[in-house]
Amino acid sequence: MGLQFSLETAHGERINPRKAASGNKQRGHHRSKNPKPGVAASQVALRTAEAAEGASVDPKQGCKKHELYVSFRDLGWQDWIIAPEGYAAYYCEGECVFPLNSYMNATNHAIVQTLVHFINPETVPKPCCAPTQLHGISVLYFDDSSNVILKKYRNMVVRACGCH
Repeated sequence: MGLQFSLETAHGERINPRKAASGNKQRGHHRSKNPKPGVAASQVALRTAEAAEGASVDPKQGCKKHELYVSFRDLGWQDWIIAPEGYAAYYCEGECVFPLNSYMNATNHAIVQTLVHFINPETVPKPCCAPTQLHGISVLYFDDSSNVILKKYRNMVVRACGCH
């Protein structure tokens, strides 16, 4: 399973963060009748509305893997790399917006960071889209003594992306 969070308004009303983003409030237990310092009910409502706008973000703009071909010739490395001529490296790009969906492959830390950003955007930035799984490639090359070497370089190809 994963982490589950809930927000509490200044009046002690509990709001599920995922439902808050879609504008649906969930009534729950009142922990305290005293307002939480720094978070007024109007601020929660404003941030709920802002999150609802963010929830309509096109999933195509969310964190995901994109194509990137690296040509060793374009890098000027063709004189010492024998094979391959290049490789599909891929890269990660996209938004990590509240609420983080399961396809965003978010870490627990990113989920918490997103929640903190949702409550107070000035405190911390949104999580970043980054590789969550990388694989290696084998490269045949000449070393400094003109010996032919076959070496596997780890973490060269993005296999999956997520929010960190």
